[in-house]
Amino acid sequence: MWLCHIEIRGRRLTVIGARGFACNVCGRPTSLPAVAPQSYPQQDHSRPEGSIEVVLVRHGASEAAVPDQPFELLEGQADPALAPAGERQAEAVAAHLAREPLAGLYVTPLRRTAQTAAPLAALTGLEPVVVPELREIHLGEFDGGAFRIAVAQRDPRVAEVFARERWDVIPGAETMEAFERRTRAGIERIVDGLAPGATVAAVVHLGVIGELCRQASGSRPFAFIHADNGSLTRLVLLADGRWLVRSFNEAAHLY
Repeated sequence: MWLCHIEIRGRRLTVIGARGFACNVCGRPTSLPAVAPQSYPQQDHSRPEGSIEVVLVRHGASEAAVPDQPFELLEGQADPALAPAGERQAEAVAAHLAREPLAGLYVTPLRRTAQTAAPLAALTGLEPVVVPELREIHLGEFDGGAFRIAVAQRDPRVAEVFARERWDVIPGAETMEAFERRTRAGIERIVDGLAPGATVAAVVHLGVIGELCRQASGSRPFAFIHADNGSLTRLVLLADGRWLVRSFNEAAHLY
């Protein structure tokens, strides 16, 4: 910026010329300092301060289903153990989540969730807490591994399940309304009493992840029925009681 001056009766006055013009006192070119325009950077959509985050971990891959050899049942539901691939996924989940400040670790009564949580519990010292309400959907006639076989064999009843987006198309399966109520009770049981800002992990099942994401987002019933084994889905509870799906099917840690 050019500053010019004149002196009047011994007093010095500074004259600032306009940009692109010459000073009318000395004739030198003048300019004004550039003023930065007001700007609006893109909003940061990181987790809101004081919110509670529940990291939903889908259990690792479980044992393969074999025709005429149904899985052992626990209260009417298939209870297979982890396959070797699932054990490797559990180790990868543990290495990844152990870096986060977890305040709690939760599992369901089905052993594939406890086996998936075991490496994380060992690294963090957290004792897994069983939440029965978050066990998998009851599949009625298709439980015990029969659903996997029916999918592979293109059973028309499976096509109807996905066309109508209702598990209770299967004879004897749990109703969608009952599944909604109990999974909601399960997630509320986890967050009840947690301090603002807490992060916890819950090892659960595919159907449960899909249902909780539906409740949080208001989506159609099966919009989130495609989480990978060992993947992470993050639900955030805001201070005003609203739920948000912050991420879905994080799987980079598995590769």
